[in-house]
Amino acid sequence: MWYDLEGRSNPSISDVMSFTVIVSDGVHTITQDTIISLLDANDNRPIFEEASYDFLLPENTAVGSSLFTVKASDQDTGLAGVISYSIGEVTPSSGIGLFGIVNDTGEVRLLGNLNNTGLSTFYSLQINATDGGGRCYFNETIYLSSVTYAYITVEGGLQFIGVPYVGSIEENSPLGTFVLNVTAASQNTGEDYKITYSIEDATVDGLFTISSDEGIISVLSEIDREESGDIVVLTIEATESNLNIHGVHSKVRTRVQISIIDVNDNKPEFYKCGYSCVKETHFTEEVYETIYPHIFLNMTIRDLDKHALNKLTLGGADKDVFSVPPEFHNWELWLDVRQPDKLDYEKTQQMIIEVIATDQDDTSLHSTATVTINIKDVNDNSPKFPQATYRLNVTEHADFGTVVANITATDADDPDTANSQIMFSIEESKYSDNFTIDPDTGVLRNSGELDREALDPELDGKIELNVTATDKGTPPLSTSVPVTIEVEDINDNKPQFAEASYQFSVKEGEKGAFVGSVTAEDLDQTSYFNRISFGIVGGSFGSFIIRTYEMERGYRGNITVDPEIHLDYESERKQFTLRVEAADLELLSAEVTVVVNVEDVNDERPEFLPTPTVSVKENTTIMEAVGRFTAEDKDTNHSLVYELESIECRCDGSMKPCNYFIVDPTGEVRVNPEVTVDYEECEQVVLEAQVVDLFTEKGENNSATPGRMEINIEDINDNIPEFIFSDYVFVVVSESAVKGTSVAGVVATDRDSGVNRQIEFEVTEVQFKDRDNQTINMKLLFEAVTTQQNEVYVGTIQTTEELDVSLKGKYLVTVTATDAGDLSTSTVLEILTAERSTVVVLEFSSSEEEVMKNLTDIIRELSAATEATVEIVNIRPVADRKSRSSGGTIIVAYFIDSNGTALTADEVENKISKSEHYDALKELGLVQIGSLPGPEPSNSLLIFVLGTLAGITVVLAGLTTTVIYTYKRRMRDQKEVKESDADADRERVAAQTIPSERRKAIIKILKLIWRRGKVVQQWQFAEGVWIPKEEDAKNIDHFRIISLLGVKGRIFFSKGARQLTDFPSSNGYTDTSVQKRGISWWVAQCIKDW
Repeated sequence: MWYDLEGRSNPSISDVMSFTVIVSDGVHTITQDTIISLLDANDNRPIFEEASYDFLLPENTAVGSSLFTVKASDQDTGLAGVISYSIGEVTPSSGIGLFGIVNDTGEVRLLGNLNNTGLSTFYSLQINATDGGGRCYFNETIYLSSVTYAYITVEGGLQFIGVPYVGSIEENSPLGTFVLNVTAASQNTGEDYKITYSIEDATVDGLFTISSDEGIISVLSEIDREESGDIVVLTIEATESNLNIHGVHSKVRTRVQISIIDVNDNKPEFYKCGYSCVKETHFTEEVYETIYPHIFLNMTIRDLDKHALNKLTLGGADKDVFSVPPEFHNWELWLDVRQPDKLDYEKTQQMIIEVIATDQDDTSLHSTATVTINIKDVNDNSPKFPQATYRLNVTEHADFGTVVANITATDADDPDTANSQIMFSIEESKYSDNFTIDPDTGVLRNSGELDREALDPELDGKIELNVTATDKGTPPLSTSVPVTIEVEDINDNKPQFAEASYQFSVKEGEKGAFVGSVTAEDLDQTSYFNRISFGIVGGSFGSFIIRTYEMERGYRGNITVDPEIHLDYESERKQFTLRVEAADLELLSAEVTVVVNVEDVNDERPEFLPTPTVSVKENTTIMEAVGRFTAEDKDTNHSLVYELESIECRCDGSMKPCNYFIVDPTGEVRVNPEVTVDYEECEQVVLEAQVVDLFTEKGENNSATPGRMEINIEDINDNIPEFIFSDYVFVVVSESAVKGTSVAGVVATDRDSGVNRQIEFEVTEVQFKDRDNQTINMKLLFEAVTTQQNEVYVGTIQTTEELDVSLKGKYLVTVTATDAGDLSTSTVLEILTAERSTVVVLEFSSSEEEVMKNLTDIIRELSAATEATVEIVNIRPVADRKSRSSGGTIIVAYFIDSNGTALTADEVENKISKSEHYDALKELGLVQIGSLPGPEPSNSLLIFVLGTLAGITVVLAGLTTTVIYTYKRRMRDQKEVKESDADADRERVAAQTIPSERRKAIIKILKLIWRRGKVVQQWQFAEGVWIPKEEDAKNIDHFRIISLLGVKGRIFFSKGARQLTDFPSSNGYTDTSVQKRGISWWVAQCIKDW
């Protein structure tokens, strides 16, 4: 690449170049930055600014003088750009040594004397320019140079002295008059040296001469400045007598300027100029009469003297009409019109004046010229109207072409010329097209139907025209006159409403309220024809009135509600369509429809709509609305906001305040995020809400009755079964227990509902703890049988095989209750082992009624005396069953000490007889203590009830009829049922002493037993557990009621049920006496026994 530092087109390019070099073998890459400095090479020659130099030197130039300077430049830098100068060749060679040059500046100097007679008159110098040298592409130093030439011409030594030469002479000077003297001199000397002078040229020949030996210039002939001019130039030549080196005589020339001084010797003269100017003394001009203010004449005045000052004056009969400039120089003349009214063709057609030109320096020098002015006629009069203005009338809707007026005008110009002929026209304007005018006669007519209402109302029916009268002169002159034409109004317009229809709104209930305005206009422009009155001609039903008001333009009708009328939005008529009429005085009318909408005023109370029942699952956490209160408001403009007024939950059959739900202002009901909805706690929620209309303007803003919403809580399986724990003590007589014997029972509930509350019982573990408190694991000797009794589930624990009679202590039986969702819980039952011989029979002398009354005291004294827990099995009268009048009562019981061992009858008798409580028991009627003789009963389960369950009691019968009738003492027979109705009434009265709550419960359960005669046969009483079978359980709810009876009531109930089983018939109703007595008697008897 070739790079030229001196040839850079972009000055910003640096002498230093940098670039990046990348080397790669395909895998590895190396990058290196490289900098290159550009060094200048001696590649440019010196260049002279001039291709050659030419100089003219006087022969007498002093030695050492600087003649001229040459200049060269070199684009290289450093030494290569340094230039030195030298003189090479000199032609002719005789000039060598005459010239020298400064090496570093190029200045050429004269080193010797010049002589164009002894030496040369011309020299050629070769001048060299050489740079300081440098290297270019190789190591050798080179020098570059250039050559130019200088050419020097040496002028001779002959020269004029005292130049320039300037002289002057007056015109008309005598011949031979001296003008001036010229002198020439030379360096050449000698005896025979001589200079001669001559006139070689002159701008005006023959006026001057020069002496050849002295150079004196003088007048040769008469001089007239007006002919020769102001300056005469002579060319004078001086010649040497000796020859120079070339063999010729040296000569030199100079110019001599001679000024001719003017002399006032000429009078002013008049000239007429066309293609040329000639002297003239009579001039004729034609001008129009209206010319003003100058009349230019084809007249020129000249005075040949140089500084002539002439004065002009006028003469003749008409000289006063005009004037001329008082002083005049050599140019064209004009006349100023001083009296233009005199220059009137109608008064005179010609004027003659004299123009006199006089030389002010010499009044004898003057001239006179006559000027004839012919006046030409012009159109200088405009037409004139006889009136300054015209006021005309024309009827509205006048027929086309109706003559409105005849406009006339006159012209003062000659009637026989076009200047006085007049033409009429209407100037263009807004309404000019509505009229025409005959251009020759000036008759003005309407050009179409005239409608006053189509005019601008501000014109008040008046049309302004400008009629122009123009003559036919050149140029034409015209005059205009204003013409006012009033279009007379007629009643040709009916009222017009501003709108095609109107629609307004007015609030209900505002008497006399402003409804809106209608506007109408009658385009007739006179008040008589355009006055309007409004009226309502239909659709008002007497509810609205209208009043008329005048406006700046047109009329307005204000519609208002009749002051006696009360508009009601809630009525059937919410909109009125009025027919409003606008009529002028001549009963031209128009009609418009006005729709009036009655606007609702928020004066109605909101009302709740029925709210459907909502179901919500318990434990829900949904954020969305579960329900919504909805209210309606008859008002169209309302904003309803809902507020919770009360919330109650149905819990255990009763309502109580709660906070399960909240109500949004929009009426949406949501679950309270701070509360958990629990079905087991409350199954239903009742919300009452109030709604408020924020936009209410009048009256109450809330609903008259609150909104009500019922929310049913749906159960989910979120509760484990719960055992109903009791203070039962289960005792099993091992020696008589066989497979399938019921030995214990459990009761459990699940707070869930439906399928989620179904429970199954299972025996999952059996252990035995002996009397030494040693516990061993047993196989599953027991199983659980599950039954449902209304709201609870009962698990009957039965043996799966015969029990080991040798074991003394208690079984620890783990029973698990599991619901349908596999949620479970467990409890451990303690079943004591006991022998039949440990049954204790206590006889009291008091009646069964007295024993039941004192039962709590009896149990307390027995427990204190024996230091054991008393387990009552049954209470029965001792008398014969057929005679209820005999006294005495027996109590069958177990006594369990603190380690779970049952005391025998002897042990009980021994402890009581030694106890301090013996006397108290005797006072309570205790007369005898014994055991249970006879064969073993067919059912060996003995269960003792120690307390009351919370919510439900399972009554387990303790002894069979076999046990009852093998008692050591005689038991009383059942009392005859054939007693009088008076006894039944008396017993019913006695029953009134029972507390009301329990009495109601007893009566209800006994009536259930009576009415369902088959219940005894369907109960599983024969196996010792007194519960209904599955098909009757859904209809008998007495288990919930029995919980109110207490211990005495439950024992009585067992007895009453057993009485029904004694009836021989399968349906339990064969005893006619009982049937005759009826349910009321039997219930009273049962209450009395209790």
